Amino acid sequence: MKIAFIDSNDGIYAYASGLPRAVGGAERSQWVFSRVLAAAGWSVIVGVRDRLNAGERTFVDGVEFVGIGQRQILLAWHEFLWSHRPDWLYWRGASHLWGPAVEIAKFAGIRTIFAAACDLDIEPRHATLYRPRWWPLYAWGLARTDGIFVQHAAQLSALPPRWRMKASILPTVCDVSEVVGDTTTTKPHAQREKYVAWVGMLCQLKRPEIVIEMARKAPSTRFIVCGGPTNFMSPPGYGENIVNEFRATPNIEYLGQVPPLKAQQVISDAAVLLCTSDVEGFPNTFVQAWSSGTPVVSLKIDPNRIIEQAGLGLVSINPERAIADIAALLDAPQLRDEIGIRARRFVIENYSAATVVTLFERALRDGR
Repeated sequence: MKIAFIDSNDGIYAYASGLPRAVGGAERSQWVFSRVLAAAGWSVIVGVRDRLNAGERTFVDGVEFVGIGQRQILLAWHEFLWSHRPDWLYWRGASHLWGPAVEIAKFAGIRTIFAAACDLDIEPRHATLYRPRWWPLYAWGLARTDGIFVQHAAQLSALPPRWRMKASILPTVCDVSEVVGDTTTTKPHAQREKYVAWVGMLCQLKRPEIVIEMARKAPSTRFIVCGGPTNFMSPPGYGENIVNEFRATPNIEYLGQVPPLKAQQVISDAAVLLCTSDVEGFPNTFVQAWSSGTPVVSLKIDPNRIIEQAGLGLVSINPERAIADIAALLDAPQLRDEIGIRARRFVIENYSAATVVTLFERALRDGR
């Protein structure tokens, strides 16, 4: 089977190339998933707009990247799909362009898959954040696509019944480089520095201002923050102001936008990963943390309630409770080890490449 990805902002190729400035959870997920599919025997091709010249080809870990040129985007996609004729077109994340992309694929006889990247993706009227008035095009794409993959049960139940019939839950696949050996090979917490990691883009939806609030209320707790400013769903100057506040807070070590491997190292060596997001789907950082044996403290996000039910960290509800929860964990390395071993086992059992590919292929066979 052959599957195509459209790399509309070259983010997938940035991760594949190991570029230090590679950002974006959806882009990272697509790179990991494409590589996993290639390893499982799929023919995987990714259309790249800017970072490769038109017609230029290169392979990374079995995934073929092809330059589609910088002509009008819909024409470029049309030529790309007609030239390579994949069995499936895979798209992740809400966009007004999904509607036209589905029609281009259907005209070429190619089946389409949409994968949710955020809880908002299930609400078409609120999902197209870059072109909010064009949401009907996105909704049209969801209505016309052959299959929909969501990240957790709440997203599935929120879909209209007519779309739910063609939808399945697909877990976030774990990067194979993050799970090596058995469930006890992570760095013991007694040997870790006692800091709290926060990793993400500095946009309002991730609420980085809460990190500043917590750091000022808990001056003896050390925070290490990775992530750069962005204009995504944030007013002008928001990210820059957050950076200034980070740098002005003594117990926050702000590293800025770091390469993906550095961000993983920060998470892997941390005592705790903190999530302050207001809206997410299934954060990549959760799987990164658990695969490294790092507990998660989340203020709000807990997809399928797995943090609470599987004992993978704590859901703190508000900053004050989070400060207390973090303090208790920092003083209990043995408890953090217990959570870490449990979390790593949970990732291996539920988010491994073999598990996710099996679920993906079964859903396609069942027409869901």
